[in-house]
Amino acid sequence: MSERHRLRSLGTLVLLNGLIPIRTQPLYLVNLLASPLSFLFFIYVISHGALLAFGITGGLVLTMLTAGTGLQSDLTHYRHDLKFQDVVVASPVEAPVYVVGMALSELVYSLPAIAVFVALFLVKGYATPDSIAVIGGVLLLVWGFATALAFTLATYFQDVRETFMFSPLISLVLTVLPPVYYPLAYLPHWAQIVARISPTTYAAALVQCAVGIAPSACGQSALDWAVLGAVTAALLAVAAFKARWKEP
Repeated sequence: MSERHRLRSLGTLVLLNGLIPIRTQPLYLVNLLASPLSFLFFIYVISHGALLAFGITGGLVLTMLTAGTGLQSDLTHYRHDLKFQDVVVASPVEAPVYVVGMALSELVYSLPAIAVFVALFLVKGYATPDSIAVIGGVLLLVWGFATALAFTLATYFQDVRETFMFSPLISLVLTVLPPVYYPLAYLPHWAQIVARISPTTYAAALVQCAVGIAPSACGQSALDWAVLGAVTAALLAVAAFKARWKEP
């Protein structure tokens, strides 16, 4: 398969699962914004605005994570309900091209929601060359490991309804319980240890340090980068070697 055809395949998948749904089903965009904005609202009300910065940075991480994990529902739907993956398997399109195209389509679909938090980020004056570089790298890694996890799970699901069971659990473990919307220091020591099981803890610490809202998080930035990178690499490896591209 030539590079030209690979690029055309990527563009087709982005159009099919990203751009067309935005035009035909715009209410889904509201649903995508519902969770991060709800967290932001309650944080603002409860803290009287004192923790608004944590709500904005947490919203960025959560939205990017959702752009990755949301892939499991679409891939399962295409695989079982539409038998679309069987068509792709029989075509010249390689598995990596299909996965990257679908992942990019989810990212494109999430761009309006991401734009809302980017706008809030700019309005609050958190944008500096250093913070933009750090946050861009963090969000890319979050998207990478979330996409790899979603793809691997989707190849094992037998029904799209199974994703309705796993999605809330993933959200709970990766975004609600870890200190994504609040400082890690707010937790008791034992809870901080438990929170470090989640890769989003390290992602949030890097973002909070980059914008200067949690100076205490800056003391182990090298470790945060190492853990986040290692988790992303590990999940990508699992997706490459353990995901079931073809039906058994």
